[in-house]
Amino acid sequence: MVLTHEEATAVEAAPVKRLRYLVDNQWRESSSEKYMPVMNPSTGQQIAETPCCTQAEVDSAVAAAARAFPAWSATPIPKRIQLMFRFKQLLDEHLDELSVVLATEMGKVLDEARGDVLKAIEVVECACSSHYLMQGDTTMNVSTGYDTVSFREPLGVFVGIAPYNFPAMIPMGWMLPFAITTGNTFVLKAASMVPQTSMRMMELLIEAGLPAGVANLVTCTRVEADSLLTNPEVRGITFVGSTPVGKHVYATAAGAGKRVQALTQAKNHALVLEDAVLERAASGIINSTYGCAGQRCMALPVVVVQESIADELVALLKQKAQELKLGPAYLPDSQLGPVVSAAQKAWVEECIARGVAEGAELVLDGRNPVVEGYQDGYWVGPTIFDHVQPGQFVGDEEIFGPVTSIKRVKDFEEGLAVMNANSYANGSSIYTSSGWHAREFSRRTHAGMVGVNVGIPVPFSTFAFSGHKDSFFGDLHSMGKDGVLFFTEVKSVTSVWFTDEHAGERVSTWDGTLTRG
Repeated sequence: MVLTHEEATAVEAAPVKRLRYLVDNQWRESSSEKYMPVMNPSTGQQIAETPCCTQAEVDSAVAAAARAFPAWSATPIPKRIQLMFRFKQLLDEHLDELSVVLATEMGKVLDEARGDVLKAIEVVECACSSHYLMQGDTTMNVSTGYDTVSFREPLGVFVGIAPYNFPAMIPMGWMLPFAITTGNTFVLKAASMVPQTSMRMMELLIEAGLPAGVANLVTCTRVEADSLLTNPEVRGITFVGSTPVGKHVYATAAGAGKRVQALTQAKNHALVLEDAVLERAASGIINSTYGCAGQRCMALPVVVVQESIADELVALLKQKAQELKLGPAYLPDSQLGPVVSAAQKAWVEECIARGVAEGAELVLDGRNPVVEGYQDGYWVGPTIFDHVQPGQFVGDEEIFGPVTSIKRVKDFEEGLAVMNANSYANGSSIYTSSGWHAREFSRRTHAGMVGVNVGIPVPFSTFAFSGHKDSFFGDLHSMGKDGVLFFTEVKSVTSVWFTDEHAGERVSTWDGTLTRG
């Protein structure tokens, strides 16, 4: 979608909207006196306010989901899938609209915003085949005359706690589609900085025929969100966010007997070997590092490069980074948008200053760029550090901004060791023309998602989003088979049938199910 100058002006001049929360398919005005601002990061202006829902309002969303569960879980799987088909069609029809809403409130440029929505649609499409993944197993004559069948059942109410960086893909892709298609009901705690994308998608889901109470949405503070982790009506929690909060969510909810998946931070590395196609590798790294202004857990903030080509690669990266056009997220010629908030801008700039103080070589400084006409936006330009050493903050910890760290190594083995030393293990990539190195890297890297000449190795949605180490807490990942397994549990039924002539038969201690004497 291409906005005209007049349409962009209208986006920027729109009045501040007061948002509501969703329970039982009704958008309700909160009784809370506290509202959280929703900003346009490209202008620094407020565009909406979303409620800090009261504890009673959050509880009412869970109660609605609990009431809806018996009827929804008993709804035939084909009917649940038909809802997803209708929802997918509406998402397709409103793709441009959703992309503009997302770009405006989050700050990622239109192409990236469109991709965010398309990845959500991709998971919805995969959820339409979840009936295959819910199929159980059957064996006749497990013992003489005894048969066993297993099948997967929904558990009840699930809660999704979403981050700000992917307002469509994560809550309305990774979380909701598999949760409700498998027969559960759902409460989304949307990210307060970017709630409008999920709210609009919820409206489309209701238009598709969502029964009341099956999916609900609240915005609230951490206090109310914490209550969801121990609410006795909630059976499971799916969370995406920081590692410290993810550990808290996992420990608290699992301790309360709930199923939990917590997808957390990353510090993804790419290893660039001297046999790589350097120009193409540099383009891939730029896209991976600066897309979404670096605010994604599959960004590529660290490049581990063989010393023999390091100078050439750093020069290429600097050149390509300087060519990126900063601009308002919803204008078509913008290539790098703002970060999401003033606080995030301050944090990224603080991290850059720390890198300088720790002795990393600042090759390109992205602090205080000028975007004509949008001086109040939350801008951070591309930033590159070279000669980053082990233990330096910029190379080891997640910054969530457009900052690249270059670590120089002598060879493949040293590069792999440097990468595996990191405590996070979401994604890792290698740029090489060597099949042997590519295979060794894929086998020995610690990361759960691996790219061979691919900078952002996010798998297609039939595969799990499989972070390792401090990037994930739980047993079952999101998407793919794991996504269905997480939202369901197995029930096995063993049966035997007999007639009156069997009435006098002796029943063994194991009721015939033990086959060895």
